[in-house]
Amino acid sequence: MRKWVPALLSPLLSALIVGFAHQAVAGEINLKVTIPTLNTAEYHRPYLAIWIENPDQSVEKNLAVWYSQKKTDKGEQSDKWLKDLRQWWRKSGRNQAMPLDGVTGATRPVGEQKLNFIEGKAPLGNLPAGQYNIVVESAREKGGRELVRVPFTWPAQKAVSAKATGQEELGAIVVELKP
Repeated sequence: MRKWVPALLSPLLSALIVGFAHQAVAGEINLKVTIPTLNTAEYHRPYLAIWIENPDQSVEKNLAVWYSQKKTDKGEQSDKWLKDLRQWWRKSGRNQAMPLDGVTGATRPVGEQKLNFIEGKAPLGNLPAGQYNIVVESAREKGGRELVRVPFTWPAQKAVSAKATGQEELGAIVVELKP
């Protein structure tokens, strides 16, 4: 009687494993942000904020905030300059206690910066289905400011890619969605 139990459980167990493995697959947002090389006498790395906004332009999720995390020569906290990220600051930043766990980090150098956000994990969490924009805002000391929006639909039904390009302070912004 015991010989038939393993034979019966094996296909049942396999079906359960496949079913749960399929449910465990989460949507993913891969983001590439290019910080261009600027020909300037005094270059400072940009402060940068990345967030997901709703169609009404309210902030749904803060994904990344990069800023200088050391004190200035005058002993001031350098997060004081985050308000130069004007759109992000008005919509979300001024209401946040810095640093934001899992979101804030140091400024990044020139080049392509890659970020990955997985559904169900911070900072993306469980993003409700809908139409959104990924917004990237950059501000640089003794430089300019720029904001780029890339529209997308969540959740992705298939792998898709969308791209936008800044004019000066930001290069290519590529959003890749995976179901």
